[in-house]
Amino acid sequence: NLVSVKALNDNGAGRYFDVIRGIQWIVSNKSRYAIRVLNLSLSAPVRSHYWDDPLNQAVMTAWASGIVVVVSAGNEGPSPMSIGVPGNNPYVITVGAITDSYRPMEPDQYRLASFSSAGPTFEGFVKPEVVAMGGHIRAYSPNNGTLARNYPQWVDSRFNDFTMSGTSQAAAVTSGVVALMLDVNPNLTPDQVKCRLMDSARPAVKRDGTLAYSVF
Repeated sequence: NLVSVKALNDNGAGRYFDVIRGIQWIVSNKSRYAIRVLNLSLSAPVRSHYWDDPLNQAVMTAWASGIVVVVSAGNEGPSPMSIGVPGNNPYVITVGAITDSYRPMEPDQYRLASFSSAGPTFEGFVKPEVVAMGGHIRAYSPNNGTLARNYPQWVDSRFNDFTMSGTSQAAAVTSGVVALMLDVNPNLTPDQVKCRLMDSARPAVKRDGTLAYSVF
């Protein structure tokens, strides 16, 4: 039951206007299609306070309408204050990326990905709220698509699969978790989903096993 709203072109680029118009369509049609989770696997440079940014205003409207908004932190890490828009929005669930170090199902081997953007935001908010699997994630991608043509080494033509890494993948994984949470308890509000998701997470660590994040 996925509703795909295309806001970016074939090269993964787009304008604020395109994304905002897509979000407006989602808010307008959320009841018609029972949309409860909005995944925004995209990031733009911070140009203003979050409350003045038109894209952030759009995602806040979606959140206030009862939609859980999950966004990628960005791939500009590990430097601090590298979270992009709309990941710098304090309302939404911003997701960084971890890798399993090619040791699946061994949580002790999971580490923060070096590219994952980090907070705090310019206004001092702690970001990201959670991290999720974002290293070498396999997903469907057509063999004749832009990614497949530009990066054939990451294509598995047997299954139309493509392997990518990024906080966009981590945000998608988290959106799936949120969907499962709402499937079990449809009455959860976006704030309750965010609180439960953060409360049930385990601490993120770096490659040397130390904590990946301070309070910021």
